[in-house]
Amino acid sequence: MQDIVTPSPAGEDERPAEEEAPRRRRPGRNLAAAVVVGLLMGAVVIASLFIVKAVFLALVVVAVGVAVIELSRALQPAGVGLPLIPLLAGVVGMLVGAYVGQTPALVGALGLTTLVVCVGRLPGGREGFVRDVTAGVFVALYVPFLASFAMLMLRQEDGPFRVVLFVAVTVASDVGGYVAGVLFGRHRLAPSISPGKTWEGVAGSTLFCLAVGVAGVMILLHGTWWAGLILGIAATVTATLGDLVESMLKRDIGIKDMGSLLPGHGGVMDRLDSLLPTALVSWLVLSLLVPVVT
Repeated sequence: MQDIVTPSPAGEDERPAEEEAPRRRRPGRNLAAAVVVGLLMGAVVIASLFIVKAVFLALVVVAVGVAVIELSRALQPAGVGLPLIPLLAGVVGMLVGAYVGQTPALVGALGLTTLVVCVGRLPGGREGFVRDVTAGVFVALYVPFLASFAMLMLRQEDGPFRVVLFVAVTVASDVGGYVAGVLFGRHRLAPSISPGKTWEGVAGSTLFCLAVGVAGVMILLHGTWWAGLILGIAATVTATLGDLVESMLKRDIGIKDMGSLLPGHGGVMDRLDSLLPTALVSWLVLSLLVPVVT
């Protein structure tokens, strides 16, 4: 969600800073490139979901692996050395384990990844051991573990529709927040973390998420409207918080983007920030409230 704010010129308005409304707005990225790349990614995701599920699984493994590598490189200037090989093995183990063996396999793969991260860091000596292991476990939980909940949804008989809906509500949050922020954004949400985000953008995210959640649950999964309402609310919260968490992480290590692989978007991790926590809550809400369509 990119609610970019440009303050009013000096002297134009004497209101306090927290009430001052931005007069001009501009996107922070190449919008045309972002739209084209976004549409291409969407087409690839949908095609892989409905042709062969295993192809989508392979795409997710590659994307999550790249995101982990981006995080590893981003953390290096801060003196954090992630045990990359154990983490990449954990990416495969958790994602494939969730798809093949469901929750028990996912939990087991997370435990093994944690153990291997600790052991894999031993040759590096005691200096920075706690720091690097803590960062490694954080990355394992934050990226492949959360992404694995999409695999838990995928393995259901109506799995492709569940994954499409989860992605759709996340995109709805980003698009709704961007549109409302550009058109109406006046009150900053978290200026010390992400100055461009506004409460008006959150309202736009909420409206878009609710609309997509209700329509998607009823049309794609034949569920109740109120289940879609709950999904929309939950997705708004997690997508917004996920974006803020990554913004805080990037501010802490002093970078703008995690990478440059995707024109107009930054790195792969920059596109996963909202999707990762939303995968968890989407799986939870849909598992509890929407029976599997057979």
